[in-house]
Amino acid sequence: MERSFISPVYNIRRVSIEKIRANTYNPNVTAPPELALLERSILEDGYTMPIVCYYNKLEDTYEIVDGFHRYLVMKSSELIAKRENYSLPVSVINKSLENRIASTIRHNRARGTHSLELMKKIIQQLVDSGLSDQWIIKNIGMDKEELLRLKQLNGLASLFKDKDFSRSWEIDESL
Repeated sequence: MERSFISPVYNIRRVSIEKIRANTYNPNVTAPPELALLERSILEDGYTMPIVCYYNKLEDTYEIVDGFHRYLVMKSSELIAKRENYSLPVSVINKSLENRIASTIRHNRARGTHSLELMKKIIQQLVDSGLSDQWIIKNIGMDKEELLRLKQLNGLASLFKDKDFSRSWEIDESL
């Protein structure tokens, strides 16, 4: 009888970061603001997804197939590394190099992008709930310009809600 396939995610291993290696074929690049947001996410929520790796028995190392930036965050954040006991959750796949390359590309491309319309609604909801621009910028990972653009797309009324303005249109009679 043929053994049924069991997804690797049901067998997560706790692996020392010292045994994990980046691959040489990942074309994915994360901009600094998104990398900072990933770090914040890991600080706030912990690691919620395992790193996908190939186990190299000869070297007793794990080569990353997906999750390089989660790995990079741990390498660059002593606070996270210490909290996680210098270990990452790892899901292991056993595939040829060519199939690992294909897996990396599939993982990268499957992530998709955010819908502008939904992001506008989310920003409007956060603004309407009374959250400050600073809170939104810090917790959603936006810069000031991106937040301003989304607020502008929602209309000027929401952009200037609860803001103080100068009375520059009034004539100064003392002149």
